Amino acid sequence: MCGIVGYVGHRTPVPILLEGLKRLEYRGYDSSGVATMNGGGDMWIHKRQGRIRNLEKDLPSELPAATMGIAHTRWATHGPPNDTNAHPHRSRDGRIAVVHNGIVENHSALRKRLTGDGIVLHSDTDTEVIPNLIAKFYDGDLEVAVKRALGLIQGTYGIVVISVDEPNRLVVARNGSPIVLGVGENEMFVASDAPALIAHTKQVVFMDDGEVAVVEPSGFRTTDLHDRPIDKAVDELDWDLQEIEKGDFEHFMLKEIHEQPRAVTRGLRGRAHLEYGDAHLGGLNLNRREFFDIRRMGLIACGTSMHAAMAASYLIEELARVPCKVDIASELRYRNPIVDAKTLYFAVSQSGETADTLAAMREVQRKGGRCLGVVNQVGSTIARESDGGMYIRSGPEIAVASTKAFTSQLLALTLFALKIGRMRDLSAAAGRELLTALHELPGQMQSFLEGADDIERIARSLIHQPYCLFLGRGPNYPAALEGALKLKEVSYIQCEGFAAAEMKHGPIALIGDGTPVVFLVPKDRLHTKTMSNMEEVKARGARVIAVANPGDTEVEELADEVIIIPRTHDLLTPFLTVLPLQLIAYHAAVLLGLDVDKPRNLAKSVTVE
Repeated sequence: MCGIVGYVGHRTPVPILLEGLKRLEYRGYDSSGVATMNGGGDMWIHKRQGRIRNLEKDLPSELPAATMGIAHTRWATHGPPNDTNAHPHRSRDGRIAVVHNGIVENHSALRKRLTGDGIVLHSDTDTEVIPNLIAKFYDGDLEVAVKRALGLIQGTYGIVVISVDEPNRLVVARNGSPIVLGVGENEMFVASDAPALIAHTKQVVFMDDGEVAVVEPSGFRTTDLHDRPIDKAVDELDWDLQEIEKGDFEHFMLKEIHEQPRAVTRGLRGRAHLEYGDAHLGGLNLNRREFFDIRRMGLIACGTSMHAAMAASYLIEELARVPCKVDIASELRYRNPIVDAKTLYFAVSQSGETADTLAAMREVQRKGGRCLGVVNQVGSTIARESDGGMYIRSGPEIAVASTKAFTSQLLALTLFALKIGRMRDLSAAAGRELLTALHELPGQMQSFLEGADDIERIARSLIHQPYCLFLGRGPNYPAALEGALKLKEVSYIQCEGFAAAEMKHGPIALIGDGTPVVFLVPKDRLHTKTMSNMEEVKARGARVIAVANPGDTEVEELADEVIIIPRTHDLLTPFLTVLPLQLIAYHAAVLLGLDVDKPRNLAKSVTVE
């Protein structure tokens, strides 16, 4: 949510700042702005409601001379999207400017304090109190003033501050909202996410909560809020610039759907021991005794990650014979959960910064539980604060609607289930059978994606329907939930996902003549039961769209439309059943003329509650 970019160095900052903002558009936003400053201390601010193109359109033909700047894309939390509420925000005296991600929870009290001192605030935002507090405390040292102001702020923040009195210096701070520094040659960069930096440097520093950095062209230094120095390691990003560009695809969402075969291949590399039917997973920080001590597992996640966790729970219980519970992170963090030493938890998040998942993980750890991470972003907060874990290796995911993260998260958890299963009751033959099927998946996924020509036509038949239902059983129940979520996210069509048998307990009342119902009905052990549910909706006039395996004549005779996916191991079917659902959502949004990669009101990385 929201995006931050900062620059200080020898180049003209505005093009760098705008390029960085465009790299962060996937985070979701409703306004944008930029502030620059030259060595003489002259500050210039320009901001506009709407897309970055609105900001660019109104730029002056001749930009002010500058050597540093900050920029922001805002996702509204306090006050409507408009030019006034857009960032950067400036202090009343005009000498300090701030961009901010997060929420100042005590902004009302701070606003009263400032207005009581005669300071007039012009916006509806919580952020505007920050530059005015800093200005109030400023006495010749911006770093000191920032720390004093932050001492009064309750809530979350990732901020970058500039002052006309200290040219060529950015002061950066983080608490609960990600900030990364980019190290260049006699120049430095700041961003809320690494893709904004990749065109300029791969040398990055991930800031932790409670840290403040002073950033100048020659480098940076980091302390905590009590002025204690902190040594920070410089990491190297392993992404290439082409990975965060659309290439030959019209949209990032379509590109990322088609990247799933390669993501699965990458997720398997070096982790599968076919000879022993076992998996090798580095970074778990679990010894052999601790593996045997696991009696239960808990998966914590939100949104698409939760659906991947739900699908994985079926594999964990089947392969490892360990009870597995999936919790919505936003519920767990406020529930006073029962945590015990025999339960191993996983925090599942593509970005590794999801606020609710991070808070839930910390709550589990606070109560003495061990929580591992399943994340995509190297150096993210969950990756750093978890007790170990697995990177899913899916590569950058730019589209707001997550696709390849689902299959990559499911793969990582499948490999973990295999590993713990092989340490217990799962035979080597069963492990080899699963691994063989996993190695076949990339080719099967590629084959389906290359031949999915009918999906657009099927999507066209859905776009004017008032309601759509997705149904599946077993591990395909979470896949049905994910299919419904995708269609809602990008096309705004009202739809729901249900366990197929649960349909009789309410949703069947919504089915009438022509109601589209998407069934996930691979030829697995639940096939007969799912066919019975299909008969029930068909008898009530539903238009059945079935996702099935080749040669399934029962499905072909009953369904109105059949999407054929390759046959795989019963436990791995969600890897394939989810693909047509992602494509249906994508094509529906395109046909409706919607902004596929940036759906309304949504953000890629949800870093606020």
